[in-house]
Amino acid sequence: MTPFMHSVQDLLDGKPAPRVATVRSEPGPVPAATDTQVVVRSLAEQLVSEANAVLREHGDLLRLDDEVGPGGLTFTLGYRERNARVQTAVSGRWALARLTVDGQAEDQPHRLSNADELQALVLSLIADQTR
Repeated sequence: MTPFMHSVQDLLDGKPAPRVATVRSEPGPVPAATDTQVVVRSLAEQLVSEANAVLREHGDLLRLDDEVGPGGLTFTLGYRERNARVQTAVSGRWALARLTVDGQAEDQPHRLSNADELQALVLSLIADQTR
């Protein structure tokens, strides 16, 4: 098992999830913002696969859904009733990342502080539904 798979099993055994660190999102150049979104989306696919290998024995599985459309790149992670939407909205030469959890966006847009925080986000979705 991978270290992340052990973290998922630890949640199922009652260990609390790590806190998800976010930072205020600022507009940035489209190439850099879309590159970051693609990296995070690729990591999300890996984490969902690893988590589902552990969760499969317990019923529900994580979902990973992509949204297709003009003006940005978006994917949603879901577990049971919880969802986290990771979006990079493009406008002209600028893009803005935004994280929305369970439909609740903050007044100021926030994003994950780094790609490693995606692990904490996935774990938090699972933890809040396993209690």
